[in-house]
Amino acid sequence: MSQKNQRSEEQSSILAIVLIAIFIALAFAPFLYPGTQSLNVAAKICYFIVLAASYDLLLGYTGIVSFAHTMFFGIGGYGAGLALYGWGPGWGALLAGTLLGIVLAVALAFLIGLFSLRVRAIFFAMITLAVASAFAILASQLSWLTGGEDGRTFRVPEILRPGFSLDASLLGVAVNGRLISYYLVFLVALGLFAGMRRVVSSPFGRVLQAIRENEFRAEALGYRTIVYRSIVNCIAAAAATLAGVLAALWLRYTGPAVTLSFDIMLDILLMVVIGGMGTLYGAVLGATIFILAESYLRNLLDVASKATEGLPVLPDLLHPDRWLLWLGILFILSIYFFPTGIAGKLNAREPR
Repeated sequence: MSQKNQRSEEQSSILAIVLIAIFIALAFAPFLYPGTQSLNVAAKICYFIVLAASYDLLLGYTGIVSFAHTMFFGIGGYGAGLALYGWGPGWGALLAGTLLGIVLAVALAFLIGLFSLRVRAIFFAMITLAVASAFAILASQLSWLTGGEDGRTFRVPEILRPGFSLDASLLGVAVNGRLISYYLVFLVALGLFAGMRRVVSSPFGRVLQAIRENEFRAEALGYRTIVYRSIVNCIAAAAATLAGVLAALWLRYTGPAVTLSFDIMLDILLMVVIGGMGTLYGAVLGATIFILAESYLRNLLDVASKATEGLPVLPDLLHPDRWLLWLGILFILSIYFFPTGIAGKLNAREPR
């Protein structure tokens, strides 16, 4: 076997091991990390994996730069949340709100794609930014419906409430509503990721990659690129909507700050770039690393700052309030050492 093939197999094994480790950590999070904060972080990783992977369908696989992805995330959160708030905490209300959210998101994605995907990439990005901004303003101003800037807090079905208990335990952990909610989020996120992975590995996915590499050549081969780009725009919107539903169910709250903020759009972009565009597995790595850094970097800096007391400059540099500075430095270093993303660096190409 050639040295190149040996290296490829080694890189594939490393990526597989990392992904399996993340899967095991998320699958057994309630037992490995029973604390409330740890479980919140694990659930957030789950639905952000779906959100980042759905954005990778656009950016990484098709070359579409969109700033409207948080709008679809918000539609899912508001769809489920407002239905549960207005129609009561039942499964019927949840299902109806989810379906209405998906229909609205897909319709908006289709209209945006129909009228905007024919223009150049930068103009499409600006159009999606304008639409997303208008939707965020609308959600804030319709306070009678959405709760305005305060959002809406709602009740979920009884089995998903923290106070619900089956008077049983599993591996020493009580089987309650919080545990059931987590595994609902985890399993749905896993199913959605598997579905998106199936899309990109199909002939449809290969056409998307062809469009990304050379749109004119794909057109010359007979593929109607506008149709493929519109379809993937709708698929990504539907997946982002379902990620919003999962977030709303877990948080039992929906509002502009947690679903429609432009900061979330930047976070998604960072996750995809750090993890590696055009792999989907990069979304898993990127979301996991980013959420962990966002959740625990401040605590680590606090420990480091106390450990370096008495030394010049270092305690101030390592102060917890400067966690965003260190997060930015980590991002720059990851781009420098992994220009194609972590998954792009580790993912081995099949030998010819």
